[in-house]
Amino acid sequence: MHIAIAGNIGCGKTTLTRMLAKRYGWIPKYESVDVNPYLQDFYADMKRWSFNLQIYFLNTRFKDVVEISKSSDNIVQDRTIYEDACIFAPNIHAMGNMSDRDFQTYQDLFALMMSLVRKPDLMIYLRSSIPHLIEKIQKRGREYEQSIQIDYLTGLNNRYEAWIADYDGELLIIDADKIDFENQPQDFQSITDQIDARLFGLFPYQEQKG
Repeated sequence: MHIAIAGNIGCGKTTLTRMLAKRYGWIPKYESVDVNPYLQDFYADMKRWSFNLQIYFLNTRFKDVVEISKSSDNIVQDRTIYEDACIFAPNIHAMGNMSDRDFQTYQDLFALMMSLVRKPDLMIYLRSSIPHLIEKIQKRGREYEQSIQIDYLTGLNNRYEAWIADYDGELLIIDADKIDFENQPQDFQSITDQIDARLFGLFPYQEQKG
């Protein structure tokens, strides 16, 4: 079984991945941002390093998806291959930081990859406002993230919402602004109750809009 957690930078994906892995005994698959050799250069000069960064992420994420597809384990994944291709790369391209030629090459490669894999059994989307994201990014204090611009985060958020609106797989939306699942047990319980309903059908689940 493959459970994936999606959301903008700083929304709490890694924390929720860790907590769900512990709660259910799932194997966590974390995003390895600290070892990406292009990330710091990208934030310093997006136009120069955008294609390199996105190809690195795409390659790494595809390896993860293939590994997950071959596994019989229950795996919870921190960020997905869809976010790279449907959100980050298009946002970089729209900002003028990736050429049309590079973007088309990237999209062609992504389409080929996705013809070989299937969607997660459950996609969990952590919806967050820009102020909430900024607070979390500043709190965790990663040096290379401190130069992220608000318009960059806003562009990503808009694309996340558009992507989620059209996502046709099994989906659970969590409003990360309104709950503190890391520090409030009842908030984390509300998430696991919804996951139980979606995956195991323990009781009827009613979608919460907003």
